[in-house]
Amino acid sequence: MPTLLIHNIHTLSTQNDAGREWRDAAVFVQDGLIVWVGPQTDLPTGLREAEEMMDGRHLLVIPGLINTHHHMFQSLTRAIPAVQNAQLFSWLEGLYPIWARLTPEMIRVSAQVAMAELLLSGCTTSSDHLYIYPNGVKLDDSIDAARDIGMRFVATRGSMSVGQSQGGLPPDSVVEREDAIVRDSQRVIESYHDRRHGAMIQVAVAPCSPFSVSPDLMKLSAELARRYQVRLHTHLAENDHDVAYSREKFGRTPAQYAQDLGWLGEDVWHAHCVKLDDEGISLFAATRTGVAHCPCSNMRLASGIAPIRRMLDAGVPVGLGVDGSASNDAAQMVNEARQAMLLARLRKSLEPFGCDHAPLEMTARDSLRLATRGGAAVLGRSHDIGQIAPGYCADLALFDLNTLSMAGGAVHDAVGSLMLCASAPARHTLVQGRWVVRDGHLTTVDLGPLVELHNRLAAQLT
Repeated sequence: MPTLLIHNIHTLSTQNDAGREWRDAAVFVQDGLIVWVGPQTDLPTGLREAEEMMDGRHLLVIPGLINTHHHMFQSLTRAIPAVQNAQLFSWLEGLYPIWARLTPEMIRVSAQVAMAELLLSGCTTSSDHLYIYPNGVKLDDSIDAARDIGMRFVATRGSMSVGQSQGGLPPDSVVEREDAIVRDSQRVIESYHDRRHGAMIQVAVAPCSPFSVSPDLMKLSAELARRYQVRLHTHLAENDHDVAYSREKFGRTPAQYAQDLGWLGEDVWHAHCVKLDDEGISLFAATRTGVAHCPCSNMRLASGIAPIRRMLDAGVPVGLGVDGSASNDAAQMVNEARQAMLLARLRKSLEPFGCDHAPLEMTARDSLRLATRGGAAVLGRSHDIGQIAPGYCADLALFDLNTLSMAGGAVHDAVGSLMLCASAPARHTLVQGRWVVRDGHLTTVDLGPLVELHNRLAAQLT
């Protein structure tokens, strides 16, 4: 892999422990890793030439953004009229019968469309929660898509085992036998999970939710994941109906239920947690259990505003997730970070007797940190992604500051403008030292035919 020097960078945000930012900076990349980063004037003589050189005088460079929760297959069912105004449970009930017709080709194509959208927004690492497996669908289909497009990928083997006849939410036609779920989870871990520094593919075990799997499967999944030392993921406390279900079926709050099942710990992250109470926040903080915050989806489905500031102040690891493309209905990570900041500020304004001079719940830099360092922590990757530092993976998002949306803002604060101005696409995106977006265009797949095929499959599905 050739060496790369990006020099004369207008602004570089490292997201390192000190939160260091530099004007007129440089970064040197070799063999997919960052070798050196710092002010242009400090660039060592031996690193002033590289096989590839890029002038960054109009660029903001940040670590590649990290998406901690997604359902990529849902790209095929965006904006379905029947569920545009539904909340979580009725939204799912309207979509389950459509998703029952998914095919392996649909999974591969929808995953690539979702990944293309993420990469074009500067996202370099994404997890995906695939929990429905009809008509021969396998997790392998998503993994193949990631390998082809060049995205760093955490594939989670989701599952549903409790259908309507047993008191669950999904129809019986889309649930699986629990022994088959455990066997296939073991298969994909053994086949694909990479523990090495800079791994491009990792696997996690991810029963879908308390209202679609049994306590036994939750326990079996935790045992399997810990035997193989992989991570655990599920949905938790997404809205009031979700909490009511846990109380009715299990006599516990969602956090208490997770604790009973062994689903707390540094190797676990839960999606949403909109309704996590004070006890739950304390449990998550004490055990370093992670949260994937999905602000756009939570607003789209009227689930509520997650208490993210309280979580962060308590010590809960928090990252961002775009969630499914049928509940967002987008996969633009800069916009997700912006919405996280704005929604936290709205939550602050709703508190009684708020002081107008009190600090806001979240700054622009706080939200960028959620989208980078926060995501790396939630995915257990704080050692190799999420910041620009020597030895870390060369995953970078580069934004053009000479654009209409940044006009008048970047001259004052480039980092602040990225979060406060209209959400910008990445000019370039680098994954493991490889350009996957160059001059605003994907380099790994032909987007036109991909979108055409995706739309044709979406029409067939619905």
